[in-house]
Amino acid sequence: MPELSLEALEKRREALETRIILACKACQRPRESVTLIWVSKFHPITSVENAIQLGAKEFGENRVQEAIEKFSTPRAGIHCHIIGPIQANKLRKAASVADSIHSIASLDAIHKLESICAETGKILDILIQVNTSEEDTKSGITMSETESFLLSLPEAPHLRYRGLMTIGKNTGRAEDSRAGFCFLREMRDKMHASGGLFENFSELSMGMTEDLEVAIEEGATLIRVGTALFGERARLI
Repeated sequence: MPELSLEALEKRREALETRIILACKACQRPRESVTLIWVSKFHPITSVENAIQLGAKEFGENRVQEAIEKFSTPRAGIHCHIIGPIQANKLRKAASVADSIHSIASLDAIHKLESICAETGKILDILIQVNTSEEDTKSGITMSETESFLLSLPEAPHLRYRGLMTIGKNTGRAEDSRAGFCFLREMRDKMHASGGLFENFSELSMGMTEDLEVAIEEGATLIRVGTALFGERARLI
C-alpha cells in the first residue's frame, strides 16, 4: 500500500490514542503509565520522520539492519528498541544502535552483550522475552523456566535488566492472550520486589494493535504498535 501522508498518519495516531486512553480509564490507570512504541519495521525512513513530526520518540524494529539504516544517526530524544530475535553474529551491531533490546532469551546473549557494551562503556536496557503463547513460531523462554532463568541472571554492569516482553496469542481473539499477560505481570512483580539485580525491573512490553487493550488491563507499560499507526506493509525480503 502507498506510504501514508502526514495527515493520514496523524488521524491514525489520534484514533490509537483514543483506544489507549479508554483502555487506561477502564482499568483506572493514568495514561502516562503506558509508553507507545511506534513499530516502524518494514516502513521507510520517511515514515519515521513523519512520526517524529507528530511527537513520536520511541521506535521498534525487528531487524538489526533496518534499525541501523534508520537510527544509526543519533537524534535527540529518539530511542530505538529492537523487538525481534537477534542472531549471535548481529549482537554487536544491535548493541551499537539500540537503546533497548526486548528479545533476550539466553544467558549467552547476555554475556556477549555485557562484553560488547563494556568495550564502549555503553549502558544498554534489556528485557527478557517469554513465550507465553507457547507457540513454536515464537521466540522466548518458556513460562515454566522463566523464574529459574531470571534467578540465574549474572551481574552485568553495562546492562540494565528492565523487565519482561511477550507476544500475544495469534488466534484473532485478544482475550486469549490475557492469561499469558497476567503471568508476565505477576512474574515481573515478584522479581521487582526482590530488589538487587531487579531494582529497575519495572517494564512489561506486551500488547500490539490487536490486543493492546487487554495488555493495558494486565499492566503493560510498553505497547508495540505498527499496523494501527503505519498501516499494512509487505514484508521486505
